[in-house]
Amino acid sequence: MKHIIIVGGGYVGMYTALRLQRRLRPGEARITLIGGDSYMTYQPFLPEAAAGNLEPRHVVVPLRRILAKCAILNGFVTHMDTAARKVTFQPDRGAPRDIPYDLLVVAAGSVSRTLPITGLAATGIGFKTVEEAIHLRNHVLAQLDLAASTDDKAIRDQALTFVFVGGGFAGVEALAELEDMARDACRYFPSISREDMRWYLVEATGRILPEVGEDMGRWTLEQLRARAIDVRLGTRLESAEDGHIVLDDGTAFDAATLVWTAGVKPHPTVRSGDLPIDDKGRVKATAALAVEGRPGVFTAGDCAAVPDLTRPGEFCAPNAQHAVRQAKVLADNVIATLRGRPGRDYRHAYAGSVASLGLHKGVAQIYGRKLRGPLAWWVHRSYHLSRVPTFNRKVRVLIDWTLALFFRRDVVALGALSQPRREFEYASSPGAAPPGTGAAEARRTDAGLVKGQQAQAEQHERGARDSARDPGAEQVEHEAEAENDR
Repeated sequence: MKHIIIVGGGYVGMYTALRLQRRLRPGEARITLIGGDSYMTYQPFLPEAAAGNLEPRHVVVPLRRILAKCAILNGFVTHMDTAARKVTFQPDRGAPRDIPYDLLVVAAGSVSRTLPITGLAATGIGFKTVEEAIHLRNHVLAQLDLAASTDDKAIRDQALTFVFVGGGFAGVEALAELEDMARDACRYFPSISREDMRWYLVEATGRILPEVGEDMGRWTLEQLRARAIDVRLGTRLESAEDGHIVLDDGTAFDAATLVWTAGVKPHPTVRSGDLPIDDKGRVKATAALAVEGRPGVFTAGDCAAVPDLTRPGEFCAPNAQHAVRQAKVLADNVIATLRGRPGRDYRHAYAGSVASLGLHKGVAQIYGRKLRGPLAWWVHRSYHLSRVPTFNRKVRVLIDWTLALFFRRDVVALGALSQPRREFEYASSPGAAPPGTGAAEARRTDAGLVKGQQAQAEQHERGARDSARDPGAEQVEHEAEAENDR
């Protein structure tokens, strides 16, 4: 029996496996999916999860449940040998092992693309995973707890200052939803007014949300500024050491929150073998989603340079709209290869984009039609409700939204979830410092997060530094690239 290995459990990996298990004949092939997590995250819902509009579990899809006919391996591929037709798999614990394959699908996705900016790796956080989204929710609410509890003006001002770098979908939606949540939460903090908070959006180019068009981007900019959000266009982050933010326009201030959404790059896994890689680190692909010069190897999604046949000379943008559609073509081409038939090319004209800016606020451009306000927000929700995988998740998301019509959002910070043993350690160690709650616990959580992410972030910085000509020019280039989450 033929063996198909899929590297990556994101949009492309999950949808490809799902289509294969539905369309393959019994006994025709077996499928193994290798991914770091046992679930797929529906990233367009991360801002709403961060704002408390959706339960975190409802924005992820359990792979083992929906891919019942596939073998799911949790771990990482450390090497791909297309000549020997095998991959080296490293589980979370234990020794690595080689797994042979007949057909290989490379769908590793992307990671945050950072720059060699002082302090960024130590103080910043991305917005690509459900863990990051929920951490940010807990962190923002914890900062409100801290500001309401301290008499130190400097600490209070730092706690109430939030900085987002990158004016694409991820940055604008994350900022807008979290700011909307924090504004709503102020009703429970008598000592904090909405005017006490400072929200910054730093964008190196001259516009935000280029995906929705210049007019809608300008309208979004006006809406954000009307909410007292300080949007800095044509501005770059120079330093963030110890939470001291320095911008290239001379502005400097302290902030307890720094969110980096200024671009993505292909997952480092694609470089761990003999795959052909272009100058941006993407796997070179044909229009039929086959890897150039590698028979039996396919690729798609954020990690692949797929020619856009609707725009000759260009490549498909790294977004969910392309990834989901590419997965269907890729799966069909894998089946065609198994059955000795030619595959078909991927072609999709970009349908448009939708973005949420908080409750009852949105912006959209769909097939040339421009929408804004509550209507765009409703279209945004309706579209993504139709796209989130499985009927189970659709119902759960709809229930969350329905309950939100009758009840206010919860504003509880659960930062202690990341260190559940602290209370037990305190009870077991006489003389130890109290475990603390709220903002104090969130500060310890942040320190743990920094240590946990330091190595990976420094690796990303080194990768960016290797190709950097000038940090300022690089930030403009990265933020100007297509960085879409739709």
